[in-house]
Amino acid sequence: MNVTELLTGLQAQHETATTRAREIQEQIDHLTAALAEAEARLTELDIARKVIAETAPTATEPDPPQTETSTAYQAIVNTFNQHPGQAFRARELHELLGMPTDEATVNITRSRLGRLTRQGFLTQPGRGRYQKRT
Repeated sequence: MNVTELLTGLQAQHETATTRAREIQEQIDHLTAALAEAEARLTELDIARKVIAETAPTATEPDPPQTETSTAYQAIVNTFNQHPGQAFRARELHELLGMPTDEATVNITRSRLGRLTRQGFLTQPGRGRYQKRT
């Protein structure tokens, strides 16, 4: 290999590196703009939350009535919050909460536990066992 070939090879590598550097800089510019937009949206949401919190009615208004379903979910979530490291089976939850342990009622709770798992509140460390997500 002579000096001319070496210089030609170095020039080609330089051009490739220059092109790659430009592409990366374009990506950085795009991501910087996207980050600025996301931060601006966060600021807007913070302001909206503060305004709503300041103008929200005080606790003198009664809470909306809770349905049987919402209280069942709340009881389940409260139980997992009180026992964050413990895994439960649906029947064990029923026994702990003093709920009926007939198969139909336990199946409804299994369905609720599945929904809470899909929503990210719970995990399934084993088949049929549910635990609070940490």
